Formats: sequence, structure tokens, C-alpha cells
Amino acid sequence: MTTIRGAAAITGAASGIGRALAIELAQRGCDLALADRDEAGLKALAAEIGTTRKVSVHRVDVGEPADIVRFASEATIAHPTLGIVVNNAGVALMGSFEEIDQAQMDWLFDINFWGVVHGTRAFLPHLKTRPEAHIVNLSSIFGIIAPPGQSAYAAAKFAVRGFSESVRHELAVAGSQVKLSLVHPGGVATAIARNARTGIGVTDNARRAQSIDRFENAAKTTPKDAALRIIRGIEKNEPRILIGNDARFMDLLQRFRPGTYWAPLQRKLEKMAKGT
Repeated sequence: MTTIRGAAAITGAASGIGRALAIELAQRGCDLALADRDEAGLKALAAEIGTTRKVSVHRVDVGEPADIVRFASEATIAHPTLGIVVNNAGVALMGSFEEIDQAQMDWLFDINFWGVVHGTRAFLPHLKTRPEAHIVNLSSIFGIIAPPGQSAYAAAKFAVRGFSESVRHELAVAGSQVKLSLVHPGGVATAIARNARTGIGVTDNARRAQSIDRFENAAKTTPKDAALRIIRGIEKNEPRILIGNDARFMDLLQRFRPGTYWAPLQRKLEKMAKGT
């Protein structure tokens, strides 16, 4: 069991799952180091949490390794008892492989994959000094299945999965008190689809609008429920945290049909989009 106490560092904290997680952790007695590019969003969140907990806010672009190193230094100085790190920040990119260029793929990987790697590396030396500590890395259900139109996003989230599982095994073999949980959310009602960049080769605006509508219709889990599930996973030292019935279904489907899951899944998704 991991005890929720001390302080937690969260990237992508200004909105979505990160914001909800900050609020829930504060209610459980955690001090917070909150990171995001959205400084106004961070300040609003800190004001909402209030003065009952010590909260520091940090303007961080997780696509910039130097920003993450600075964040880790500032966060651990401000919160010496910091024992939970949540590498949550992420972005989306719409378009097939041939519709996105290499620069766009690099941009997504810098944030969604390398941001997790650099965050883990920057905080791990401090976490190893704590009597107990926990790293939480956000993958996605698209780190378990890979739909068409998600080549960059799925590749990065699969990479987060492989990286995190390997590091978790290394920590366990070493007998480390640092635990690591990997999170695979399904559809969570955040603005990630609405804020997604569009591949340079995508010229159909109607397809973008349709993609956003489909995501928002299918995203049944609230950020608060996602945050509560993550906290429960931290407390129980769960190695893998699936969020939402959709994620659990897709995980099971790919286990039974690892090479041929897409055709039946596509039919189910089309029915969901029609509300049937």
C-alpha cells in the first residue's frame, strides 16, 4: 500500500485529469507542485484549492527537457516531502500517417513520450530518498490498441507503456521503495480532442469536426472519476490502471484477438456513435 501524504508533482495540471487529480489529492492532505504551460489555468487551480495546502505553480513545457529539470529542482526544494510524481501532460494529433509530417510526429513524441521519460529521470533521484514514493505515468487505451488515424499518438503511448513497465521491473528487482503505476484511460471528458493539432495533409475540416463529436459522445468518464481511480490505484500499488468500461472492454478484446481486434471494435464504435 502507498499512503497518500506529503506532496505530489503533476504535469498538465491546469485542465482535465491533471486538474481533477490535483483537487482530489489536496482534499486528501497532499501539498502540490503543479506544472503546465497554461499559467492562468494553474493560478486559477491554486486559488480554487486555497490556502489549506501548500501549492506551488510552475510554468513548464514538458516538450523542453530543461523545463522538466528545472521543475523537478524547484518542486523538491519547495516540497521536501514530495513522494508522488504524475507524468500526465499530453497532446493529440489528428491524421493518418501519410497526413502528418515528421516535424509534427517529433512534436508529439517530445511531449507524450520524452516528457514522461525526462519527468521520470528528473524526479527519480529524489524519490529514492523517500521512505515510500510513487511514479504515475499516463499512457492511454491507445497504448494497448492502435486505431487508424492515431499512428503518432498510439506509437508514443505504446512507448510510454514499454518504458514504464521496464522501469517498474527494474525498481522491483532492485528492491526499491519507489513504485510505478501505468495508467490507460479510455474516453475521458477532457478537451484533448478539441485541442488536437491537425496533420499538415488534412484538408477536410468536416472530418475534424466529426472526430471531435465522436470523441465527446464516447467519452463517458469524468475527469473526477478518472482521478479517483488513479488515486485508488496509487494506494493499492496497482501496476496497471485501466480507466472506464470502454478501456476494460478494449483491453479484453485485444487479448482475445491481438491481431484482428480492429474490425469488431470498429463496428462497436460505429454503433456507439449512432447511439445504438
